[in-house]
Amino acid sequence: MLKPFLEAGKIVGTHGLKGELRVECWCDSPEFLCAFRNVYFENGKQKLKVQSRPHKNIVLMRIDGVETVEAADLLRGKILYIDRKDVRFEEGVHFIQDLIGCTVKDEKTGGVYGTVTNVFHTGANDVYEVTNEEKRKFLIPVIEDVVKKKDVDQGIITIVPMKGLFDDAD
Repeated sequence: MLKPFLEAGKIVGTHGLKGELRVECWCDSPEFLCAFRNVYFENGKQKLKVQSRPHKNIVLMRIDGVETVEAADLLRGKILYIDRKDVRFEEGVHFIQDLIGCTVKDEKTGGVYGTVTNVFHTGANDVYEVTNEEKRKFLIPVIEDVVKKKDVDQGIITIVPMKGLFDDAD
């Protein structure tokens, strides 16, 4: 089951004297996080109205009700969440959090290669790190010739492995 609230960043400090926060962004870009007018604490339990702006590789965020540097400093270390319902992706685009833990299966045989344990961004394409039951790790390029279907609702990624990807690949 997909999580309704997703980790989006962490408050790492303050900025200025009027309660503005420095947020380490865990999204694709600070601009993505700045598009949200509401974020959440405690996995969706506390809704916060915010105003944000990108600043280099971080987000500067103002939370309604936080007016002083002292009040802002008390929030240091808190994780911020976004509501999945507030995001619209193109087809085939997914949150990394949704991909991690998916079972990777062979399209032809149905055999299981392992589960996705990490996603790396390279210049040309993403790469899935897949770990099998013996704790061996394999790197799967996310290209059309290899990754055939991603069904994050069912937690399954179907692939056709390239020669040499696995010891027993054709």
